[in-house]
Amino acid sequence: MYAKQERNIMKEYDVVVVGSGASGSFMAYEFTKLNSDKKVCVIDAGRKVKARKCPISEGKVNSCIGCNPCNIMYGFGGAGTLSDGKYNITTNFGGDLHNYIGEDKALKLMEYVDSVLMNFDKGDATLYSTENTGLKSECLKNDLHLLTAKVRHFGTERNREILQKIYDYVKDTVDFEFMTKVISVDFEDGYYFVKTDKNEIIKCKYLVLAAGRSGSKWISDTCQEFDVEMKKNRVDIGVRVEVPAEIFKHITDKVYEAKIVYQTKQYNDLVRTFCMNPYGEVVTENTNGIMTVNGHSYANPELRTENTNFALLVTNKFTEPFKDSNEYGESIARVSNMLGGGVLMQRFGDLVKGRRSSERRMKKSFLRPTLNATAGDLSLVMPKRQLDDIIEMIYALDKIAPGMANDDTLLYGIEVKFYNSVVEVNEEFETSQKNLFCLGDGSGVTHSLSQASASGVEMARILNERA
Repeated sequence: MYAKQERNIMKEYDVVVVGSGASGSFMAYEFTKLNSDKKVCVIDAGRKVKARKCPISEGKVNSCIGCNPCNIMYGFGGAGTLSDGKYNITTNFGGDLHNYIGEDKALKLMEYVDSVLMNFDKGDATLYSTENTGLKSECLKNDLHLLTAKVRHFGTERNREILQKIYDYVKDTVDFEFMTKVISVDFEDGYYFVKTDKNEIIKCKYLVLAAGRSGSKWISDTCQEFDVEMKKNRVDIGVRVEVPAEIFKHITDKVYEAKIVYQTKQYNDLVRTFCMNPYGEVVTENTNGIMTVNGHSYANPELRTENTNFALLVTNKFTEPFKDSNEYGESIARVSNMLGGGVLMQRFGDLVKGRRSSERRMKKSFLRPTLNATAGDLSLVMPKRQLDDIIEMIYALDKIAPGMANDDTLLYGIEVKFYNSVVEVNEEFETSQKNLFCLGDGSGVTHSLSQASASGVEMARILNERA
């Protein structure tokens, strides 16, 4: 408990939301749209949209310099703000929101999020669909499985503009505490006391944990303090693949992003494509000081590249006695950082021939990398099983996208998708601790922009009805 004399520095709210990512930003939007009488505060370790600038994308540096906080991962809109602005409207992947609130409701909420985004965009962002394209049957003929979804793509630059407009819409009705970290939470007499690194204590009746993937460890620690049960989750480990855009053009022109799953013959493991970026660029991410890779793409033709990139991820689940799947993923990424001073890059031909990619070999490549990474040997980093899975998947994809298994195909590592342990919540995202809620990607319930945003809308509607 906090000593009574510490509580003289205090702000009071009905609702405090920790995290202004997809869930938190859409909670703020919906509270504003509802003209709610609830007094709401959103706390985030990052910056406002306009202040979120990565020195790499601005051409100031060639590689990550470890900005604290990382503007790609933290701030209004979360990791989605500087992403490629891709929203998958589906319950086939991207989380388990439908298991909590029902299939129909989850889809309607995602459609609602889409309508909000389109209203702020007022552009011509295409809504793609994997239905009736012939791709599904083509995949099945080659033992690949295409997941059904509708995909709205705004592009990194337009997505940022949309989120700026959402912030402008909510900032006069919802209070924001940016560049602020929550260091402890206490509960007494039916109220929460949230202590920040600015030596402030904020009192509230309802506390919402929406800190996203980057805040997953903090969410786990907070839940443990309140004896909230959590289930072990998974970690996805893999590489980001970069190929000439022409290789996937016949697919991306139709569906933009193809979520394809393959079960390997050697190990019976599941490998999937993730976050496809036609004419995009490979970028770095800084998660708690660990450098990993991701991808962006743009709506503006002038900003496009000649390459397409996407992740190939192997799902890893663990049994007793091992419990920390995120630490497993972090340890692999750390080895990559140690060997490459950040992100490693290797030609597929070099990998299968068992040789290191060197600067000399890279200069002979016909494919120009979009990320300045260190040429090296991914086999010294990634466990053999996952690497074998990825190689097998590349040969499988080559059957529907000839050229995928070319020697010059580039692999960047390591890409890791961290998931929080799934927090035990009910259909209103409430934990066993009274008036403590957990939602979005940090809860383990959702794994995508669409589902995380939808959970934020639903959370605002639920709390707006509470006394």
